[in-house]
Amino acid sequence: MASFWGSSPGALAARFAHLVEELGADMAAAKAQGQQRALLAAVEESEPATLNQVAASVSRGAPAVSRAIDVLVRAGLVDRQPDPDNRRRLALSLTEAGRQRLHSPPAADASLEGRIGKLAHSEMRALERGFEILERLPR
Repeated sequence: MASFWGSSPGALAARFAHLVEELGADMAAAKAQGQQRALLAAVEESEPATLNQVAASVSRGAPAVSRAIDVLVRAGLVDRQPDPDNRRRLALSLTEAGRQRLHSPPAADASLEGRIGKLAHSEMRALERGFEILERLPR
């Protein structure tokens, strides 16, 4: 298969995108969980955080972050209380459940985990090395 894709940066990027499409059972859900984790981390970073602090931390607009925080509040992951110093502002903090969600590893796709589990140890080590390289890619 390597001859089909080639080894230029463009070909490698296309090959990786193809693998993500094939292997990702539900990429939209995984992306949403990643965004949720980023919001939880932003709240924790400035706790008690304001909406504007969280929005700046995740580089999104305040209206979108407000809607996302509403979802986290309803899910019991974030607590929202009036700021005692400014009644027009809300103070955001993580609940214990939110802290646990933030600090637990992301859930893996069970079918992919099973397929990876069938690889030889050397192949799993090669995947691990590839992930290390991908994690260091400049953003």
